Amino acid sequence: MDIANLLNKFAKLRIVVIGDIMLDHYIMGDATRISPEAPVPVVSVARDTYVPGGAANVANNFAGLGVPTNLIGSYTNDPESVLLNEVLSDRGIQLSPIGQKEGATTILKTRVIVQRQQLCRIDREAKPAAYALDHLLGSPQFLELITNADAILFSDYAKGVVNDQLLNAVRTHVASLPKQPLLIVDPKPKRHLDLHGMTLMTPNRAEALQMAGFDSSPDADFDDEAVSSIIFKKYNPEKLVITLGAEGMLLGENGKIIGRIATEAREVFDVSGAGDTVISVLTAGLAAGESLEDAARLANKAAGVVVSHLGTAPITAEELLNA
Repeated sequence: MDIANLLNKFAKLRIVVIGDIMLDHYIMGDATRISPEAPVPVVSVARDTYVPGGAANVANNFAGLGVPTNLIGSYTNDPESVLLNEVLSDRGIQLSPIGQKEGATTILKTRVIVQRQQLCRIDREAKPAAYALDHLLGSPQFLELITNADAILFSDYAKGVVNDQLLNAVRTHVASLPKQPLLIVDPKPKRHLDLHGMTLMTPNRAEALQMAGFDSSPDADFDDEAVSSIIFKKYNPEKLVITLGAEGMLLGENGKIIGRIATEAREVFDVSGAGDTVISVLTAGLAAGESLEDAARLANKAAGVVVSHLGTAPITAEELLNA
């Protein structure tokens, strides 16, 4: 695979990411004593870092690969949205203003990190109903964005943006287009959404077991054929990639298993955002005309790179070339 040539193709793509955008906040510091007020460590803060999270991190991975990307998600006019817009603008990502609405508190996840270990996480968000994008589904701006896309990626973190109304509106519109974009989804089975008609689905091990109706506990057996067969029959995706952590990836296409590919990870410091990297590279690869197997091998290499970083970090074109 000629990675340099593929990256040139990436630069000509038009990707739309729709999903739950977040701002990830990292408080980095050290703790050398216990508080006299309660039996908890006192953290001396060294620095604060803000990076795109959730669907915004998916877009961040596309940006790292040089893929032109529009990002659609719900947020409100609050200080967190200003910070989010700044970190996205710095990375060349366009956050669509059509997603701004009252009550959609910009989702903020604050992680306190002490000596490379996460001490706690603090979440700030509204209820799922506040993030639904039903008001813009028929708007000219929204329809123009998805009409001109090579791929539309639904990044569902179960916060409320991705729902049946959104999925149905997009499916109905793209069905009328002479050149239909790829439809990609990273599913959350607990939401029981109608996910039929997708080009690609990318559940992880537990999500795939849930979708197939099997025990999804960490020590549960995973039968490649049984799980894949049920997902293909139930949801009818064209392509299926199940991420299996240390066990690599299971690939399927047109109702049949292609096989497994082994993980590329060597050192694992933090798996945060690895799924975002996988689905971004898969989407870009498929949209650029690569086969599922070649796109998956590339995504596997990219995931092996990002898990060696601490915190949510995207893949970059340089890292992919070196890998």
